[in-house]
Amino acid sequence: MEKKLKIGLFIDSFFPMVDGVVMVVDNYAKRLSKFCDVTVFTIKPKGKCDKKFDYRVVQCKSLNILNVDYDVPIPKFDNEFKKELEKSDLDIVHIHSPFGVGAMGVRYAKKHNIPAIATLHSQYKQDFYRSTKNNALANFLTKRIMKVFNQCDEYYAVNDKIAEIFYGYGANHMPLVQRNGTDMLPIVNKEDAIELVNKKYGLERDTSVFLFVGRINALKNIFFILEALEKLKDNNFKMFYVGDGQDFEELQKRVHKSCIADKIVLTGKITDRELLKALYLRAKLFLFPSMYDASSLVQIEAASQGTPTIFLKGSATSATVTDYKNGFLSDPTPEKFAEKIEEILSDDDLYKRVQEGAVRDLYVTWDECVKEIYQKYLLAIEKKANKNT
Repeated sequence: MEKKLKIGLFIDSFFPMVDGVVMVVDNYAKRLSKFCDVTVFTIKPKGKCDKKFDYRVVQCKSLNILNVDYDVPIPKFDNEFKKELEKSDLDIVHIHSPFGVGAMGVRYAKKHNIPAIATLHSQYKQDFYRSTKNNALANFLTKRIMKVFNQCDEYYAVNDKIAEIFYGYGANHMPLVQRNGTDMLPIVNKEDAIELVNKKYGLERDTSVFLFVGRINALKNIFFILEALEKLKDNNFKMFYVGDGQDFEELQKRVHKSCIADKIVLTGKITDRELLKALYLRAKLFLFPSMYDASSLVQIEAASQGTPTIFLKGSATSATVTDYKNGFLSDPTPEKFAEKIEEILSDDDLYKRVQEGAVRDLYVTWDECVKEIYQKYLLAIEKKANKNT
């Protein structure tokens, strides 16, 4: 019987905190654990976590720092964590963040002469500057994390733009691209799903639905969406903001004062994936003007139901689309964004072409992604073995 690969996935945040990187690691771990021995090395949660895992999770101690969303892992000072890591007998290390836990994963790989792979998810220099408001410090911190990434045998970016950004940060070579996926399957009975949403939210069949799904955070340009929609000439629409976050109350206040308050629906977080799928399907357009995100999973979810996305030109997360082919790109002003929406609504043939392109080019399942990454693991192990001989 063939020996199962022992895989260590390393991440510096985890459930009950939910973000794109956490979801990527969870989806990797769930699927890989069907034919591999998988351990996720991560941080102890600060809140109660009721989630049951299909894979082994080893957690380290952490520090809570004021005014920071994420706790800071301190695996160096957690003997139990270090003991569990040492006896894990891993064949490969795959880090998804470069801080305490990720850096320890790289050290383990070096010590045991096994491959270390990194996935580059975030625009770290942007994050560092936002936290410190100091260019010199942001550059210093970026160099520190690149020292971790540059010790890895291989690294993968979530799209071409992020690959370029990390090369600019000082990556030893241009990262390869490993796409993200979704667990969402296309809805079969579309009419029933559309009717479900129409009834639940009191929508007419000819009402255009626009959708945003994600953290309600100013970083995601959520107020830009409101400003753009206020400029639409056609008022037969509903805008759904799905999600929760630190700026939810501020969004509520702005909607209340807006001239289109009756057109906006703030659903809060939706955990019912079938309802969320139906909302994606009912939406005419997914609005995602974020300049912060590297590559968002929600645009893939939207594509799974044939819903194209409008991005801002130059955003990292728009790197997977070509304007008028499989998505839409707008100049970064509310006026231009509104004009783009009106142009799309006025051209059914254009919309159908882009809709088909979104499904064809952007929709990929996690099962497909995991098959790809597993083959990359095997190749990395083979390369390392050849290098060692």
